[in-house]
Amino acid sequence: MAADYRPPRRLILCLATWGGAGFLPLAPGTWGSLAALPLGWALSWSGPWGYGLGVAAILAAALWSSGPAQDCLGGEDHPAIVIDEVAGQLITLAGVALTWQNVLAGFIIFRLLDIIKPWPIRWLSRGPSGSLEVVIDDVMAGVMARLLLEVIFIHR
Repeated sequence: MAADYRPPRRLILCLATWGGAGFLPLAPGTWGSLAALPLGWALSWSGPWGYGLGVAAILAAALWSSGPAQDCLGGEDHPAIVIDEVAGQLITLAGVALTWQNVLAGFIIFRLLDIIKPWPIRWLSRGPSGSLEVVIDDVMAGVMARLLLEVIFIHR
């Protein structure tokens, strides 16, 4: 008989809330996005492959922890779950020269898209509330923000 494995609650909450950043007051998604910036800076030193692997690891951790964290926190896409914002912010800054201007532009564009949720972001976040639904809208917001940054860079 196989044992019913349940990941440790503390590990799930630590990952999903990005070390507790999701519990900060007022705007947990914004705190999560800010908390992603040091990781983005560190990953930028590892080159494109290292950055990509780092983002893939964060996405895997987000998909693994978001669903169980909802159960722990008692709500669908609970505001304290911010690892999805971390992933979206890292996607936004992928391949971007990390000057303060670029980081600020990427941060603002990502947060606006994540808050406003234009199509297709809103459409992707509909459906049953599992890990994928928690993460996918922030991934799409990150992709769209990255594309907008590219347009801005072309017109500089």
